[in-house]
Amino acid sequence: MATHLITGANRGIGTEYCRQLQARGDAVIAACRTVSPELEALGVRIETGVDISSDAAIAGLVERLDGLPLDGLIHNAGILERTNLEDLDLESIRRQFEVNAVGPLRLTAALLGQLHAGSKLILMTSRMGSIDDNSSGGSYGYRMSKVALCMAGKSLSIDLKPRGIAVAILHPGLVSTRMTSFHPQGISPEQAVRGLLERIDALNLENSGSFWHANGELLPW
Repeated sequence: MATHLITGANRGIGTEYCRQLQARGDAVIAACRTVSPELEALGVRIETGVDISSDAAIAGLVERLDGLPLDGLIHNAGILERTNLEDLDLESIRRQFEVNAVGPLRLTAALLGQLHAGSKLILMTSRMGSIDDNSSGGSYGYRMSKVALCMAGKSLSIDLKPRGIAVAILHPGLVSTRMTSFHPQGISPEQAVRGLLERIDALNLENSGSFWHANGELLPW
């Protein structure tokens, strides 16, 4: 039985990750700032108060985990705040960098001793973090922070390969969640996570560091 820690687990894709991993018999640690009724109903281990932009919150999580080995670390927590050129909000941009890019790196470093050969590190990004794919502009903070996350993932894949730890950089597709204002053309979190888990199951040291769509498409940088 594998043990997975998922951040941003209290809604949307995070909760669905917990649901599907638990259903296949894996142990789940759901990390979030505040619990939701949907997450609580799953009966998985829940760690609340986990703000990945806070050193103190991460230190508390590491202490509570007490050295527990992790087979999967899924960085799902993130924020989307739209910032355009005409009304540039620099604080919003900084905040998105702190949560979307720095936070996953901070938490990975803190939990490095609990990852082992065969562990898998998953960074949930977006194709909005693809420079080649940017055809509409705008969303400066989100786009820039996701590019930074992709770069962190690529570096992590190189640095962690000698330890036997593989890294996936994953885009879930357009998913109908609160983050996307329940976009009417979005797929369900259930469908998205099924595809994401297929990518995770296929992850190995040979394809580590790749930027994948949940449907299996290799995305441009």
